[in-house]
Amino acid sequence: MQKHILSSFLRVCICFLLISGYTVTGLKAQDKAAQWTPEEQRELFGYCEKPELMKQLKISSETADRIGQINYWATVSKISVAANTNDTFATPKEVEDVVVKKYKALGLSADQLKDLLAKRAISETPQPCAVTKLNYNPVFDTMPAPRALLLYKTQFRKQLIDKSTVMGRQADMLLEIEVWKQKEAITIAAIPVTDFSRIRKTVAMYNERERRFKVVGVGDQQLASVIDFFDQHQLEVKK
Repeated sequence: MQKHILSSFLRVCICFLLISGYTVTGLKAQDKAAQWTPEEQRELFGYCEKPELMKQLKISSETADRIGQINYWATVSKISVAANTNDTFATPKEVEDVVVKKYKALGLSADQLKDLLAKRAISETPQPCAVTKLNYNPVFDTMPAPRALLLYKTQFRKQLIDKSTVMGRQADMLLEIEVWKQKEAITIAAIPVTDFSRIRKTVAMYNERERRFKVVGVGDQQLASVIDFFDQHQLEVKK
């Protein structure tokens, strides 16, 4: 009886260790996914922070690009400081002091500079945004495009016309574009999350979808409504 209890206890411990090991591995993979090179961080800045800064600070694209260059310079400088290979700076704070000077040299107003520094204080590393996050429907992994389009038309065509105020032919073309996007997303999903090309392809996919929507005749005011419609109405296959 005691041997049986001991055996059961050992099995539970082994299972716990295996599960713990798996969890830690998963966390490390997630951490690794966020560790982009300075060049990749600069590219991510262009996708996410640049449009946000242009809107928030009311600055030009050129000024936003210069902010991105300053941030890139700071990242590279701090890496060399950490490696003790920087001949100019000894501490990260010295780098940040120069960042402030470089920001001021852009000719920003006091309020703009305050907001920019406040944003940098929250995070120096560019953060992902909607245009870099891949949303895909696993249903499309095995479903042929013609079948998916038929189901979309059956389930959502009338709702799309009513809610997005588009014409019937426009709705059909928008549904075709959405099927294309979902198929493209499935292909991109096969790329490891630690590969930055996954982000590049995701951004390109969303940009191409927007371009196609506009070709169909969707105006700027309708665009957000159409995108939101497809976000809210996902194709499901009833079992």
